[in-house]
Amino acid sequence: MHSRSITAFFALAFLTSALPAADHWTQFRGPNGAGHSDAKGLPTEWSEEKNIAWKTPIVGKAWSSPVVLDGQVWVTNAPPDGKWASAVCLDLATGKIIHDIKIWDIEKPQYCIDKNSYASCTSVIEPGRVYVHFGAHGTACLNTQTGQKIWERQDLPCNHHRGPASSPILYDDLLILTFDGFDQQYVVALNKNDGKTAWKKDRNIDYGSDNGDVKKAYCTPSLLELGGKMQLVNPSAGAAIAYDPKSGDELWRIRCGGMNVSSPPVFGNGLIYMTTAAGGYNLYAVKTGGKGDITGSHLSWKSSKAVGKKAAPILIGNRIFMGTDDGILSATNATDGTPLWQKRVGGEFSASPVYADGKIYFCGEDGVTHVVDPGKETDEPQVIATSKLAAGFMASPAVVGNSLILRTKTHLYRISKDGK
Repeated sequence: MHSRSITAFFALAFLTSALPAADHWTQFRGPNGAGHSDAKGLPTEWSEEKNIAWKTPIVGKAWSSPVVLDGQVWVTNAPPDGKWASAVCLDLATGKIIHDIKIWDIEKPQYCIDKNSYASCTSVIEPGRVYVHFGAHGTACLNTQTGQKIWERQDLPCNHHRGPASSPILYDDLLILTFDGFDQQYVVALNKNDGKTAWKKDRNIDYGSDNGDVKKAYCTPSLLELGGKMQLVNPSAGAAIAYDPKSGDELWRIRCGGMNVSSPPVFGNGLIYMTTAAGGYNLYAVKTGGKGDITGSHLSWKSSKAVGKKAAPILIGNRIFMGTDDGILSATNATDGTPLWQKRVGGEFSASPVYADGKIYFCGEDGVTHVVDPGKETDEPQVIATSKLAAGFMASPAVVGNSLILRTKTHLYRISKDGK
């Protein structure tokens, strides 16, 4: 496992501290937001007939990833035309649908490109509550046992222009949302108990253009403990900004260019690793400890070699692994950005990889999952297995117990050895 600062959400970590980390997957990219799990005994091969514990159809078009806690699996859902938004809860043991809750009818959905969906934002869950988010179409808190709505907000404006995708995260009593749209760009924290606004900060980024298309981003921020203090590191188009999560006060920013960023930052080796998707620095590493505009002082390195535009990088020790939009798996030296390894496997990667049981799982849009053994840092990584399901992956995997929870475009699966 790579060395890293504790990347935790204090309240959520406290509430779930009695559970092994392998027993829950509470937000996009897992409990620490880095895509790592300490689960053991995971399968490396499966098919529609092999190692399937259960398979449940989810009728709709939705790319949000599953979250898992207390024996429940939650995903959000919507139809292709975006006329309604819903939340679906399944029993982890059986795959049976427990709740299928229509949260709203939406009379006039915003425009959404085919590559995105009206339910791409992954939920965040804690004991007794799940927080579902659909961008400007609304945010709601649901009781996980009854499915009843505790509170809702549909008054946070943003023209996403291509559809929303930034996922919510929890910090203390705050639910933090990111709106980087065509017309407005801001970060807002809601009181998780009643949904009221605690703080709101405009991005105030010089995008170098009046064209709203270059102001868009789809990023889920990360909460990182840096220098003994929690920071909300939140990339956007044109720049990445770190905020004090309690107040929303800006701590530092780095001007990185680019647009459409979607990958959460990860931390290790004393550096923060981020991507810029279209244009800009692509993959870059930032030194910690800066204040104000740190563009000229804290950029450690940048690289444009085999960088994914949508799938997040995963950090393992001193290497960063990525799956790209043109079907390449790669590894980069995390200290200086030197390319180390590339392998063309085909397909396209939008889902972000996970690292568990000593292996990396890359799920492709063609329905193929490539399982990579990274080996030791002096070894060349090896693709040790490939498996295919009938429909492709846009959602990222969840890992819980000895199983992978995989969402394809049509179904939710629990994958485990011998289907147990």
